[in-house]
Amino acid sequence: MSETERSQPIKFLEGPRVYLRPIEQADLDFFYQHALWDKEGRRLTGTQAVFSRSGVQNWFERISTDASRIDLVICLQKTDGMIGDIAMLDIDHQNRKAIVRISIFDKGYWGNGYGTEAMSLLLEFGFDIMNLNRVGLDVFAYNERGKQAYKKLGFIEEGCIREDLFYEGAYHDSILMGVKRDEFRRMTDQ
Repeated sequence: MSETERSQPIKFLEGPRVYLRPIEQADLDFFYQHALWDKEGRRLTGTQAVFSRSGVQNWFERISTDASRIDLVICLQKTDGMIGDIAMLDIDHQNRKAIVRISIFDKGYWGNGYGTEAMSLLLEFGFDIMNLNRVGLDVFAYNERGKQAYKKLGFIEEGCIREDLFYEGAYHDSILMGVKRDEFRRMTDQ
């Protein structure tokens, strides 16, 4: 194997502008220094935890062996730069369902469709390869941009958990959304 072949990134799922690859040990410093501390990113995800480097390492070791989840980073095709992460969680093969979550770390990439493209790649994998029937998520009511992006992929609001999050001195609702395979196909085949 040549040096060039070894240095090529793994591109597990590929789209025109982004690709998804597994989280590697080498990514942990980036997660610790950039992804976990952005104030607006923490608000959108409802993150209140305080992280340590060893806590991030323990998280990585735990998820690396958990067969009920797939954790990936979102990278740009042009530069291989990491701009976010995405995960499929609580994978239930018997009932053919799972939960997804996504975070774009750099605000410069918000609102440009990178997250929608990444989510579309993961949903295609879930429906076409894993044979899932339904994928769900929850999004806080104040995350209008997120709700609109999910709707573009066929997600439908299915319910509301009232006052599910206490953040910055106020309670916030959590909106439950879901998409079935046929709904996703209708939205993406247009």
